[in-house]
Amino acid sequence: MSSSSLSRRSFLGASSAGLAATALPSLASATPTARSNDLLRVALIGCGGRGTGAALQALSTEGPVHLVAMADAFEDRLEGSLAELAKQRPERVDVPHSRRFVGFDGYRAAIDLDVDVVILTTPPGFRPLHFEYAVAKGRHVFMEKPVAVDAPGVRAVLAAAKTAREKSLKVGVGLQRHHDPMYQETVKRLRDGAIGKLQLYRCYWNSSGVWTRAREAGWSEMTYQMRNWYYFNWLCGDHIVEQHIHNLDVCNWIQGAPPVSAQGQGGRAVRVGPDTGEIYDHHMVEFTYADGTKMLSQCRHIPGCHDSVSEHAHGTLGTADVSGGRIQSQGGWDWRYRGEGVDPYQREHDALFAAIRAGTPHDETEYGAHSTMTAILGRLATYSGRVVKWDEALASNVSLAPKRYAFDAEAPLLPDAHGNYPYAIPGVSQVL
Repeated sequence: MSSSSLSRRSFLGASSAGLAATALPSLASATPTARSNDLLRVALIGCGGRGTGAALQALSTEGPVHLVAMADAFEDRLEGSLAELAKQRPERVDVPHSRRFVGFDGYRAAIDLDVDVVILTTPPGFRPLHFEYAVAKGRHVFMEKPVAVDAPGVRAVLAAAKTAREKSLKVGVGLQRHHDPMYQETVKRLRDGAIGKLQLYRCYWNSSGVWTRAREAGWSEMTYQMRNWYYFNWLCGDHIVEQHIHNLDVCNWIQGAPPVSAQGQGGRAVRVGPDTGEIYDHHMVEFTYADGTKMLSQCRHIPGCHDSVSEHAHGTLGTADVSGGRIQSQGGWDWRYRGEGVDPYQREHDALFAAIRAGTPHDETEYGAHSTMTAILGRLATYSGRVVKWDEALASNVSLAPKRYAFDAEAPLLPDAHGNYPYAIPGVSQVL
């Protein structure tokens, strides 16, 4: 029998005696019920650093929970993650070889097993595909941000979210600031009028950049791009989408809606050569909301520059350092958050698993999708050099996905004879 077609009987037979003794009915039903203190079985899809962290947080929630399946495109990533998780929470990790799946289709094999919760932490280009499949199989989901890299992907996620609600499935999205008491209290005060009418937001993710991995002999082009997923839009969406989404999301949260248009500029000042893919190293975007409020956004990957990861708000009666939990009206700092410090990454999993056990609603997909689309809107504006409206961007049928997911398939973007990749040129490139 192939590992992807394990029946419930063979699944339990391959499990430890302790896990088999606490096995539960399948969640194939479209309307999962409250789980109370029952065992929740988790499948991890995407075994990089964030996936390992998310799985550890899931295994640290209250009540019995076991990691029982894992999938990744690369075996070394899966085995490294498993070793770390088994070291951290050995009593909650039970993933024999028969439930470890490698390759592009591994996610199907893992989700097809009798699992309750699926953690989706692959590069974001795969998120719509994996989320749709998990929902179709009746699984609760935690998925990392962003939830897509293009408009067709965002629309697919929103459609799957509707199905998830109809099935009473719980969905968490990795925008952890929503679970931070400092952010919650600061945003509430701003929405209640602490600094009057809000007129302007400023948000930043300026840093020195991220890792690169050298091309190895024998790698196909698809393998190279998968190993360096951050530098290719079909996998990452550019760093304005993959990282800066956090800051854009906070501004949308305060405003209570996504923007209606964007214009901006960006480019590649230090990203030159074959190891830099196609993404920009800086973006500056002016977003406009329906009521005329502006959001000024900066994200940069250039060493030796001013770094900031923060969000700020300006109103008719004062200003706020949202990321610092401080509100200043005329005359000085009037309020500063002095409550408990928590781990919001853990809190977002606590909330999801508590909702699964209690059978209460939990759906973070809409704001996750809207903030993802906000970041995509910004990328379309900087890449094109023109004003891009929300409606036309969301309606775009430009898909960044490859025609086929396989290591011997042609990658969506190919290098020139010198190994350099084409990238967007404002005023020239067509993005819609």
